[in-house]
Amino acid sequence: MEMRVLWLCNIMLPFIAKSLGQRIIVKEGWLSGLANKLIVNQKQNQITFAVCFPASDDLDIVKGDTSLFVKNNAQGVDYYIFREDTVHPENYDAGMEESIGAVIEDFKPDLIHIFGTEFPHTLACVKAFGRPERTLIGIQGLCSAIADVYMADLPYSVQKKKTFRDILKKDGLFEQQAKFVKRGEYEKEALSLVGHVTGRTDFDREMTAKLAPNATYHFMNETLRPEFYNDAWNIDRIERYSLFLSQGNYPIKGLHYVLDILPEIIEEYEETVVYVAGDVITANDSIKDKIKISGYGKFLLDKIKKNKLEKHVKFVGRLQSDRMCARFLKTHVFLCPSAIENSPNSVGEAMLLGVPVVSANVGGVHNLVEDGRDGILYPKDQPEQLKDAILRIFADDKLAMYLSSNAREHAQKTHDPEINYRTLLEIYHEISNCI
Repeated sequence: MEMRVLWLCNIMLPFIAKSLGQRIIVKEGWLSGLANKLIVNQKQNQITFAVCFPASDDLDIVKGDTSLFVKNNAQGVDYYIFREDTVHPENYDAGMEESIGAVIEDFKPDLIHIFGTEFPHTLACVKAFGRPERTLIGIQGLCSAIADVYMADLPYSVQKKKTFRDILKKDGLFEQQAKFVKRGEYEKEALSLVGHVTGRTDFDREMTAKLAPNATYHFMNETLRPEFYNDAWNIDRIERYSLFLSQGNYPIKGLHYVLDILPEIIEEYEETVVYVAGDVITANDSIKDKIKISGYGKFLLDKIKKNKLEKHVKFVGRLQSDRMCARFLKTHVFLCPSAIENSPNSVGEAMLLGVPVVSANVGGVHNLVEDGRDGILYPKDQPEQLKDAILRIFADDKLAMYLSSNAREHAQKTHDPEINYRTLLEIYHEISNCI
């Protein structure tokens, strides 16, 4: 029996971006592996699959179009683009309910699979479809949980400080936290209205019980980007004493914790360099940079200058998957010093390659990393333990290789594409059979 499944994603998936000649967005890259499986096996599994996602008015294919959605096709898959102010996800636009409702009317899905709760389009879709027994939300990050720890132990003097950019945009740290609170309200409402949720950690299972008490919880691990299955970390090929963070653009990612302990690490290993991917929020070279810098970016920059860390901290910008993979493979230790995470894909990617991981023991991280066996976990409020873990791995190649080998073995099971794809199909059919 054929099943029609509509995906609602936060981003334009890479296979669609490629067909339109658009820049590929590096976020949520794990969706590509799952999408490819569905595309290749559509006929075999009798699943007709379509994708919808938001875009702002400046996207060429949307520009000048006044219809409720724009429809096109890539690799035999229909996709729909609706308008959303993605720059201000704290604002709910009820007009999206009409737009997404029109998409639903056109595609006529048997089931809608929504990836993430971070944007108000999730709530708009849940309301527009109005069929909780056929609606599945996959939990990614949780805005309500992020809001609770957004400041990540920053001093109050830093929390309240604003740059010109923060004042102009009304986007200081307190305002940023308030936006997550608001997004969390939409998230809670959306979860309370659905019948099915997927998750993969103790953290999201507990949050589902709290926020979606009437929903059925389905366990499903994530499949990561293909590049990370094809190579392996080798201690003879690394840049010794290099540390890597996949992002550090807002407080909960914890870059400031690393900067606090970095001088002590440099005292023992003066070659130490921290590489940071993602948005470069400390840029300060031009007048434009100085005007655009945020309060948190200024705080990080001042800390780097004060401790003379300029040669030891390198911001590498947003990296496509091939360059991200290459950076991982050169890394001595991957760090995840976040104040909150569910199951960070960066940790999964590091483990899949076999990069030694040190992570704060927050959220669902302990479901990915077995402390002392395939990585080292530490309490998030104990940066001294973060420092000690880094120094242990720097000093002991046998420990690094032990963690690396075990991490690869663990991650190959957690992120097995075939198992995860079969699990997805089982969930779809379970929902379908219950209707």
